Amino acid sequence: MKRILGFILVVLFSFSVQAKKKEEPKGYQFKMLYEVPTTAVKDQYRTGTCWSFSGLAFFETELLRMGKGEYDLSEMYLVRQAYLEKAERFVRYQGKTNFGNGGVVMDVFYLIKKYGILPESVYPGLNYDENKHVHAEMDALLSGYVNTLIQNNNKKLTPVWPKGFEGILNAYLGVVPEVFEMEDQTFSPKSYAHYLEVNPDDYVVIGSYTHHPFYEPFVIEIPDNWLRSTIFNVPLNELMEIVNHALENGYSVGWGADVSEKGFSWKNGVAIVPDDEKPELHNLEQGKWESLSAKEKEDLLYKFENPITEKTITQEMRQKQFDNYQTTDDHGMLFTGIAEDQNGKRYYKVKNSWSEAGNDYKGFFFASKAFVELKTIDVWVHKNALPAHLKAKLGIE
Repeated sequence: MKRILGFILVVLFSFSVQAKKKEEPKGYQFKMLYEVPTTAVKDQYRTGTCWSFSGLAFFETELLRMGKGEYDLSEMYLVRQAYLEKAERFVRYQGKTNFGNGGVVMDVFYLIKKYGILPESVYPGLNYDENKHVHAEMDALLSGYVNTLIQNNNKKLTPVWPKGFEGILNAYLGVVPEVFEMEDQTFSPKSYAHYLEVNPDDYVVIGSYTHHPFYEPFVIEIPDNWLRSTIFNVPLNELMEIVNHALENGYSVGWGADVSEKGFSWKNGVAIVPDDEKPELHNLEQGKWESLSAKEKEDLLYKFENPITEKTITQEMRQKQFDNYQTTDDHGMLFTGIAEDQNGKRYYKVKNSWSEAGNDYKGFFFASKAFVELKTIDVWVHKNALPAHLKAKLGIE
C-alpha cells in the first residue's frame, strides 16, 4: 500500500512539474533595476513633433525630480513658435534650408529660453475639430505658403507675409495668450518658465561619432537640425556610462534614436539588434507603421517569442551605420529606467509618445543595450547627471 501511494505521489508531482513548464510565459520578462518617476504618456498622434513631446516629457520628469510636482506642458506651443522661426529662415535662405514639422531636442532648449512655456490646459493646440493632433492639412498649407513666397512672382516680398503665416498657425493651433492665470497667479510664458525654474542652460546633449574629435562640441549633421545646434562628442563606452550613471542616480535621460528597424516591435514593447538581419524600414513614424497591412507587419518583424542572441556593437559599427544612412534621426523619446530580462541582459525602459495603446507596456518599451549602443543619435541629461570625470573632460561646470 505504501509503495502504491508513493508511486501515485510521484506521478502527481510529475504532472505538476509538466503543467508548470507549460504555464511558463513566452516572450521577454523584465525586472526593473532602476526607475525614475515620470508623468503620463502623451500622444503625438499624426504629427512629426516627437522632438517637442520628448523634450517636454523630459522637463516634466525633471520637475518631478526637483520636487516641483506633476505638470502637463504644452507641446504645441513650442511647435508653433518653431514654425515661426523656421519660416523666417526658410524665406531668408530662399528655400535652401529645411522646413517642416520635424526638429531636435536642442530646439526645445532654444525655444523655452526665447519664448518660455505654457501649460497644456492653456494651449492645447486643437482648434480644428479634432480630439488628437492631426497636422497633415496645416503642414501642407504652411509649406505651400513659404514655397509660394520664395517663388517671388511679385519680384519682392510684402511686409505682411509673416502675419499671413502666423494667421494659419493661429487658426489651427490657437492664438498665444500674453498672460494667463495659473495657481492663483498671473503669468506670461516666460515668467511661467522662470516660476518652474526650468533653465535650459543646465542641460547638455551628447553623441558618439568618430568623424569629429571627442570631448568637443560639433554641429550634428541631421536634416532636422535646422538651427545647426551643437552637441558634445564622447566615445561609445562613455556615452553608455553617462546613461547608466544618470538613471542609477535618479535622473531621466532624453533619447534621440532610429526606431525604423526590424528589431523594433512597438506591439511587443521590445527593441533589439538580432544577429540575423532583415531589411530595414527607414524614417518610421507611427502613421507610416499604421499604414502597413497586418501581413506586411508580420513579415517585417521578428517574433519576439523569447530573448535571442544580439550583435556585439562597436564604435566602428555605429559610425558606419550613421555614415551610410542606416541610422537616421527618426524619433525622440525618454529613458526612465534600467531593467534586465530573464537571462540577465540589460535593457532601458523607454517612454514613447504614441499613446498607451498598441503595445504591451502602455506606452513604454524596452530597448536592449545593443540597440541603444547602435541606434542612438544623441542623449540629453542634466549636467549634474554626468560622471565627474566626464564633466571635467567636456569642460562643463
